[in-house]
Amino acid sequence: MRPVAFLFPGQGSQSPGMGKALASAWPECAEVFRAADEALGTPISRICFEGTEAELARTENTQPAILAVSVAALKALGRFGIRPAAAAGHSLGEYSAHVAAGTLAFEDAVRAVRLRGRFMQEAVPEGRGAMAAILGIEPAELERVCRESAGDEVVSPANFNGPGQVVIAGHAGAVERAGKRAIEAGARRAIRLPVSAPFHCSLMEPARERLAPVLGAIVFRDPSFPVYTNVDAAPVTTGGEARAALLRQVASPVRWEELVRGMLDAGFDTFAEVGPGNVLAGLLRKISRDARVLPASKPEEIEAAARELGGMA
Repeated sequence: MRPVAFLFPGQGSQSPGMGKALASAWPECAEVFRAADEALGTPISRICFEGTEAELARTENTQPAILAVSVAALKALGRFGIRPAAAAGHSLGEYSAHVAAGTLAFEDAVRAVRLRGRFMQEAVPEGRGAMAAILGIEPAELERVCRESAGDEVVSPANFNGPGQVVIAGHAGAVERAGKRAIEAGARRAIRLPVSAPFHCSLMEPARERLAPVLGAIVFRDPSFPVYTNVDAAPVTTGGEARAALLRQVASPVRWEELVRGMLDAGFDTFAEVGPGNVLAGLLRKISRDARVLPASKPEEIEAAARELGGMA
């Protein structure tokens, strides 16, 4: 069986009905949703399977819902003997990666990300913050644009997603100014994102402070394989490092392109996107045309990935 690295999606990959087919197909997947409902004391499974886009878009629902679907897909791959040699997750997805590595118990993770979502939403009043994707500009130039656009507000790069794609976050007015300046500086487009808060910038510091005691009360074990972190774009190998990285990432940019290049440099050329959507597959293809990425969020995709990776006859 060829070595594979798992990539776990973050917020924005959700869609109504996600995970329902997995829960119907295999009992271990259904058990994940049962465990999530019990841990949260609320039917997050119903929100995944039957909820509206508006329900799923509420950050405190989105984060545990995506985590549950990702871990259900992880369990489905495991039934075919497909296990990762390394993992990473985009923002929220880093929690899924640590569940896969045994760093975190699933029940602890799902409770933590619900609070994480709530704290992030409450850190900035709705309408005060914004995020925008800036396409076709070099990161260093965009950082200059942000500095010149901030004034007495906050705007900074939040996600370094791939070549020519950086997301900025901050106060709504500053994000608007930075988008216009970026176009003047040569960017192709500035696209306002439909998000409810300005994630991964200094405005999230109150959320980081509130999350600290939550993560501090959870048992973090040493991961069973390397988990590459958003904040350092490097693998952690101890539970203490994992906890610290998850806390720091709340108010720090996601260094996704650098992270993926680090995995490629470590010899990984085959990846599975474990969880809803295909956002990470698209980013990976922009970073490396040689890398292969297999979708793994639906039963038919799980079975196809298992055949491709040598886990099925």
